[in-house]
This record gives sequence, C-alpha cells and structure tokens, in this order.
Amino acid sequence: MRMVDIIAKKRDGHDLTTEEIQFLVTGYTDGSIPDYQMSAWAMAVLLRGMTPRETGDLTLAMAASGEQLDLSSLPGIKVDKHSTGGVGDKTTLVVAPLVAAAGIPVAKMSGRGLGYSGGTIDKLESFSGFQVERSREQFLRQVQEIGVSVIGQSGNLTPADKKLYALRDVTATVEAVPLIASSIMSKKIAAGADAILLDVKVGSGAFMKTLEQAETLATAMVQIGKQVGRKTVAVISDMDQPLGYAVGNALEVQEAIETLAGRGPRDLTELALSIGAHMLVLGELVTDVEEGRARLEEIIRTGQAVEKLAQMVEAQGGSREDVYDPSRLPSASLSLEIKAAQDGYIAAIDAETVGHASVLLGAGRLTKEMPIDLAVGIVLAKKRGEKVRAGEVLATIYANDDHLLQQAARELAGAYTYSAEAAMDQPLIYKTIVE
Repeated sequence: MRMVDIIAKKRDGHDLTTEEIQFLVTGYTDGSIPDYQMSAWAMAVLLRGMTPRETGDLTLAMAASGEQLDLSSLPGIKVDKHSTGGVGDKTTLVVAPLVAAAGIPVAKMSGRGLGYSGGTIDKLESFSGFQVERSREQFLRQVQEIGVSVIGQSGNLTPADKKLYALRDVTATVEAVPLIASSIMSKKIAAGADAILLDVKVGSGAFMKTLEQAETLATAMVQIGKQVGRKTVAVISDMDQPLGYAVGNALEVQEAIETLAGRGPRDLTELALSIGAHMLVLGELVTDVEEGRARLEEIIRTGQAVEKLAQMVEAQGGSREDVYDPSRLPSASLSLEIKAAQDGYIAAIDAETVGHASVLLGAGRLTKEMPIDLAVGIVLAKKRGEKVRAGEVLATIYANDDHLLQQAARELAGAYTYSAEAAMDQPLIYKTIVE
C-alpha cells in the first residue's frame, strides 16, 4: 500500500478498507508515514467524513497501537465514564465512588486539565499525599479490594492518538468529528472498558457550542461503541453555565464531597444521579434508570458514598480525614466578592468566561507543563434564572496573588448578563443517545 493512494481515495470521498486504516495507523505510529501525509489525510477526513465502520476501524487500530489494560480479572461488567469537559465539571469525583458503592467496579484512568477544562487527576491531588501514578498491579488490586481506583493515564496508552491529536491541533483539523470520536473512544477501549457512559457537554463552556454539534459527536461515539462491541450510552448535558457552584480544584473537591453527602447543588446532584443510573444499567446491576437512581439515592442517604471516597483516598496514599473534614484541603489566602451591577434576573453566566477567570488565578493550565494552584478558584453564589439586587454577591474569588485576583475579577464581572424578567430555564440534560 501507498499512503498517497489512501489520501487520494479519501479525498475523492471513497471508503477506506480495514487494512488501509490499519496501515496508516501503524505507519504513522512507527514513523514511516510522515506528518505531512497524515495531515493531508486528516484534512480529507474533515472534508469528506468517515462511515461508522471506518471510524470503528480507526478506533480499534489506535487502541491497539500501544498498551491495553486487561480488566478481565475484575468481577462483573466494567463501565467507564468520560466527559468531554467543561467548567466546574467534577462529576467523576461524585460518580466513581457512588457507582462503586453500588457494586459496579470502577477502574478509571483520567487526564489532567488543560485550559479551563479541569482534570480529575489534578483535583484528586488536592488530597495531600494522593498518588495518581500507580502500577497496573496496584491499580487492579485496589479495584478488587474496594471497588474503585482513579489514576493518571498510562504513558503508552494509544500512542497513535497522541501523535494524531498533536498534529490535528496545528493543521486546523481538530473539528473533524470522526477523529474526535475515535480519539475519545480509543482511550476508553484501551483502558479495558466493557461498557462506556459518555457525558457530552454543550454550550459556551464546552468544546461543542451547539446542540447539533454535540448530537453529531455523541451519535458518532455511540455508533463506534456498537461497531466495536462495547455497550455505549451518551448523555448530552448543559455547559452554558458552570456545573455546580465551585470552579477550581480543592473547591470542586469540597463540593463533590458535599454532593456525596446529599448536600450538593441541584444540578450536580441531578447529573451525577442520571449518569450513575445509566452506568448501573450498563453494568446490568439494575433493569432501568429509575431503579438505578433509587439505589444511588439510598447509597447517598446512608453515607456509603462518602465512605467509598474515603476508602479510595486512603488506599491511594491520602488521608480519609480530608474527606470527612474538607477544611483540611488547600485553601487560598485572599478572597474578593463580585457583586451585582444592577437589579434584575441573571439571564446568563458565560461558562467560558468563568473558566478563563479561573485559569488567570492559576486553577488551570495554558500549557501541559504549567503548574496549577490547587487552592484558588471561584465559588458562585447565584445561578442563571435567579433574582438579584444591585450590590448583592454573585460570586467569591479565592486567590493567592492580589494582581491575579484583580485580573480575574475584571474577567468574571463580564460573565453575567441581566434581564428584567426571569428567562425560561434551560434543561440540564438535553438528550440521551443509546444504541
């Protein structure tokens, strides 16, 4: 085979064979296919698209390009969860221990944050001593013993995707849906999942800005799941405003603990219960989401959810006392209240602007190498649709540097839009897509 022929074939709108897709993934991974040819192929995919079969073949080829985790030693159906990322999205911190307490083994590899999309691994490091780097044996043994472990992604997981992802970023092909979908799903499959729950965010604080875009991506990923024999469900959820009230690492951990204890924000609680219920159905522990939700609500009510998080933190080198006393978590030295500029209703809180303000404080990264400040962030006092009076507190900023605090305050003030009347509420979950 010749790469130039494969590029031309896709350029002209034809389907590639399984063997051709395997050839290009193998060749790009081992360096025999250069960047300039792979970038030409990626542009052809952006313009011409791929069929579900092609996208499934690409996903499996990228999953097989490096290390693959074998979870067969763990009992039951292993259900993985992935979010496309957003502002204040601490759902994994709630869902992982909650679902594990119900009896579904959660062996999860998560990433670090980049930009305003916070990473679960960074947030977990708010627990002093928490170890995110674990050997395969430690990882599997912990899941066998307590039912849950969340660790950093293996360095050799889907190397083909790592190379292609970096190339897409500099060749204007990031938006190619088959490449986004196969990138996400290849990592989930390489991580050993039997079934996959996808939380696809839509709105100002998400990669997908419109419902149509989010639906296209969600459908593509569910189709990949079907193609490669993994039961897959996608939930499309709102990211036009931050999820919950807290944005920032230790602040989000505190809010996640409150949610596991039954005292969390309504939107975060609702999303976690919905996602968790679908995971219980995928794991064949319950027959429908209503039964799953009822079981999870009972686990929260009895304190089992918080205890499961405490067990995970302790097993990975942290202190369970941090879970039962979140005041021990990192805290900032400075704070500033942002107040309403006028009377009225909050018509919108631009999630992307809130996210940018948190990055200014040091809660997120602009490059992968940047250190982050676990203590800083923003806690909202009001959400979309609520009535406010001029001078009333909208949010509190927490910082360790006064210059950065003032920069973030100016940014955050621009996130709010007011209206004379209460706007119609937007749904938290727009749609659920199944096979």
